[in-house]
Amino acid sequence: MTTKYIFVTGGVVSSIGKGIVAASVGRLLKNRGLSVSIIKFDPYINIDAGTMSPYQHGEVFVTKDGAETDLDLGHYERFIDVELTKENNVTTGAIYQNVINKERKGDYLSGTVQVIPHITDEIKDRIKIIDKKGFDVIIAEIGGTVGDIEGLPFIEAIRQFKKDAGKGNVIYIHVTLVPSIGVTGEQKTKPTQHSVKELRSYGIQPDILVCRTTNSLSNSVKEKLSLFCDLDKECVIEGLDVESIYDVPLALENANMSEQVLRLLKIDDKKLDWGNWLEVAKNLKIKDKILKIGIVGKYVALNDAYISVYESLRHAGAKLGHKIDIKWISSDEEIEKDGVEKHLSDVDAILVPGGFGERGIEGKIASIKYARENNIPFLGLCLGLQCAVIEFARNVCNLNNANSSEFVQNLEYPVIDIMENQKQVDNIGGTMRLGNYPCKINEESKLNKYYGSSLIYERHRHRYEVNNKYRDILEEKGMFFSGTSPDNSLVEIIELKNHKWFVACQFHPEFKTRPNNPHPLFLGFIESAISDSIISKK
Repeated sequence: MTTKYIFVTGGVVSSIGKGIVAASVGRLLKNRGLSVSIIKFDPYINIDAGTMSPYQHGEVFVTKDGAETDLDLGHYERFIDVELTKENNVTTGAIYQNVINKERKGDYLSGTVQVIPHITDEIKDRIKIIDKKGFDVIIAEIGGTVGDIEGLPFIEAIRQFKKDAGKGNVIYIHVTLVPSIGVTGEQKTKPTQHSVKELRSYGIQPDILVCRTTNSLSNSVKEKLSLFCDLDKECVIEGLDVESIYDVPLALENANMSEQVLRLLKIDDKKLDWGNWLEVAKNLKIKDKILKIGIVGKYVALNDAYISVYESLRHAGAKLGHKIDIKWISSDEEIEKDGVEKHLSDVDAILVPGGFGERGIEGKIASIKYARENNIPFLGLCLGLQCAVIEFARNVCNLNNANSSEFVQNLEYPVIDIMENQKQVDNIGGTMRLGNYPCKINEESKLNKYYGSSLIYERHRHRYEVNNKYRDILEEKGMFFSGTSPDNSLVEIIELKNHKWFVACQFHPEFKTRPNNPHPLFLGFIESAISDSIISKK
């Protein structure tokens, strides 16, 4: 069939849920046997999300080919169960950089380079790159809100694309807000009307409205929006708040989203096959059998900074029949100031996630020491592995003041050091060890049971590694290097054999988890925590 295109825009306020709507539509179409890909257009001028603070932008999601992208790509992968690439996240910075590079090479034949057609053509070309892979449907989400200055070239490009793609092959979904005001809870349509008016002023008439609301839309509200926004009443879709983001596909299905999308795009309806999605969504709402996991991080003031870790724990918990209660703990503001006992004595397991920079490191190291000495299930991710090695070197190997050369210069014991191929790198963006790399798992590892394979591929994002000069003494004192690069030159996974679950990895397993297929590392971690749960003992 001819490729169909769905463009998702948002209005009224930011963070309205465009990414979840786009991912949910993708899930509904995939449930009908259609092949789906999805693109995020981010209007910011950064080339990618790699250099942006987690406090500003949340988690940096890494694709298998090493792109540092918006966190929405994590939602896309988890909902649609696909592996995306650098081609699925496009920024204003990347668009302009490519156009300027072409201009410098003379590709525009000395003509004047302008936003229209050159920038808009470049944006459309990014869609066509995905198109060449032969998907039935391509969904593109436009970041920000309609009316943002930086988003205008993208809006213009998707307006033009409808003509390029041909009649009946493009629809526009606009996600907006219908607030309830005052004691009466009266629903107001004016914000949505103004948002649609703004979108129409740029030449785009939305085909479907998804109205975010805390209360069900009344029939009169739907009729009013249909009249003033010039679309069928059936295309005013209620985006009612739900308990879990994994309930959104079902909520949209019940609101007849699929029926309208298929009708507008002239796609024959096929039998809906949820697979085990509904069962997983139900399990994610388990109320009893609560397991408390302490996440000791540097960016806990914004949970989105660890969104994939959070989802990975929830997926594993649901698979094993437990609700995961996350206790967010600041490594510097809480652990370093108050001590570990105050914040970690009531948790069933401890996770130390990734990050960069010296702040909060001693709090992470203290938390790892507490987990090791008290036989509490522990999982370290990326920086979490490096802190575990530092803690072990100091307190077990007696390498006093051992540390990472990322934090301290001229160290006596740099047990974590910069990778050799990173020493001459000057630029920050896109220069780390990024994306999928192979890892060989020792047959004696705890992880053999969970991975079921001796060779795995996991996604990385780091510059520093375990210093091979100290591997002998670490191993002699009881550290088990259970996973390495195939040539044994890089440490990928460490374990302590005499601990019920003390595992840390240099990679980021959270980027590969799925709600219906939890990542093996998180499954093992949660299973160990369940067997040792404080609550289970009561």
